Amino acid sequence: MSQENTTKPKVLISDKMHPLAAEIFTKKGCDVTEKFGMTPEELIAEIPKYAGLAIRSSTTVTPEILAAAKNLKVIGRAGIGVDNVDVKEATNQGVIVMNTPFGNSITTAEHAIAMMFALARQIPQANLSTHEGKWEKKKFMGAELFSKTLGVIGCGNIGGIVADRAVGLKMNVIAFDPFLTEERAVELGVEKVELDDLLSRADFITIHVPKNEKTAGLINKAAIAKMKDGVRIINCARGGIVVEADLKEALDSGKVAGAALDVFETEPAKENVLFGHENVVCTPHLGAATTEAQVNVAIQVAEQLADYLVNGAIVNALNMPSISAEDAPRLKPYLKLAEQLGSFAGQITDSAIKKINIAYEGTVTDVNTKPLTAVLVANILKEQTDTVNMVNAMSIAESRGIELSETKKGSSQDWRSVIIVKVETENRDRSVSGTLFTGKEPRVVEIEGVRIEAGLTENMLFIRNEDKPGLIGHVGSILGKAKQNIADFNLGRKPDGDSAICLLSLDEPLSDKVMNEIEALDQVTMAKKLHF
Repeated sequence: MSQENTTKPKVLISDKMHPLAAEIFTKKGCDVTEKFGMTPEELIAEIPKYAGLAIRSSTTVTPEILAAAKNLKVIGRAGIGVDNVDVKEATNQGVIVMNTPFGNSITTAEHAIAMMFALARQIPQANLSTHEGKWEKKKFMGAELFSKTLGVIGCGNIGGIVADRAVGLKMNVIAFDPFLTEERAVELGVEKVELDDLLSRADFITIHVPKNEKTAGLINKAAIAKMKDGVRIINCARGGIVVEADLKEALDSGKVAGAALDVFETEPAKENVLFGHENVVCTPHLGAATTEAQVNVAIQVAEQLADYLVNGAIVNALNMPSISAEDAPRLKPYLKLAEQLGSFAGQITDSAIKKINIAYEGTVTDVNTKPLTAVLVANILKEQTDTVNMVNAMSIAESRGIELSETKKGSSQDWRSVIIVKVETENRDRSVSGTLFTGKEPRVVEIEGVRIEAGLTENMLFIRNEDKPGLIGHVGSILGKAKQNIADFNLGRKPDGDSAICLLSLDEPLSDKVMNEIEALDQVTMAKKLHF
């Protein structure tokens, strides 16, 4: 996870952002390059040099760019939306994608409130009319926000701020969000409702959800039909959530009294079916466009990418469990243990995997185990695919139909902390358990139900054998003739005495000839060269 050598990780900033971003990268130990306005072809030629890529909205990270990014570990978006990043392909390529969801939250929420005021009082239209020397007081009869019902669709970070401000304006706020808890709703002073309830009750509706398969086209003709006559709609989230043609039809009929839009289905929006409508207020995606927000997101994206590349901390990742800077040092020895256990289980597995069960017992349950699970699964699968890492491990396992399960238990019978990995294959089950000695040294403590204590080294030999005399002598003789020096020799056997295992550390890797001789021994049921 952390840098093991003195080479500085290289970071490319491909979109213009506040100069503080480059300063922070440099201060935190990264080698930063700024190149703006590159064509896709130029970026494809440039990107292989870099471990990190910092972008805003101008750079589009396509599968072609990701395919060329052989050394890329992380992409950071200075802002909340990642529509311009192929997150699925980044995950497949093992690249972490981060955003900065909090840097522009207040700015975007304030813009939504401003748009609601502008819509209620027809401020843009009245401003233009007055500049033209007209005095049309009667034409611009507005509506109060006081005591009106505001429906907030999506009450997360930005939606929650909007709700809080609206409560301060003495509006009645109702919210639809499947992830909003009752406790959080009470804290915000809002009523949690279902979507149809919100549509039928709200005088104003404001949208604060990401655009995805569930939300694309959410506000369409059918949804508008459920709304009050004279409803007003605000969208400062993402274009495509509101079906623009359906909204225009509702505006023309008077069903919808007005709409305020900061985002559009196609951007930059040079033309749009809603442009020129007298009851529509439009801005060119200004939600995050304040000086404060641009500084904040530039600082955050630089800090997040640098902390990952230098220290292994993962914050605000969309395709990877988070590891805080504080947790990274505590997790480091466990990550090493997870890597070794996963690699061991993967190397002794030689048939299709059906299930992987990971059990955490003891003090390991006090840390964030999601990254540990990702590392374990990645290393189990590494023997079967060379494109897997901790970012894409879960998606690869899912695509292969592998059933994953994770259990936790606050104490262990024998160890202060232990990780138990069980792999079910088409042929037989495999298992390996490990712990940390002195809190930092990984040790294998059980293999396939056999107690053993061993540290894992670069070159090892694992043997499963019938528990009969003579095996140690035969193996030692073969290795001696091959001039193989044994650094460590660990033995264990099942209580019933039917089978045993041995795990040897060697100074050099074994040749195929030596392995064939060991596999040919009568007592040997399986022999594997292992490498860590």
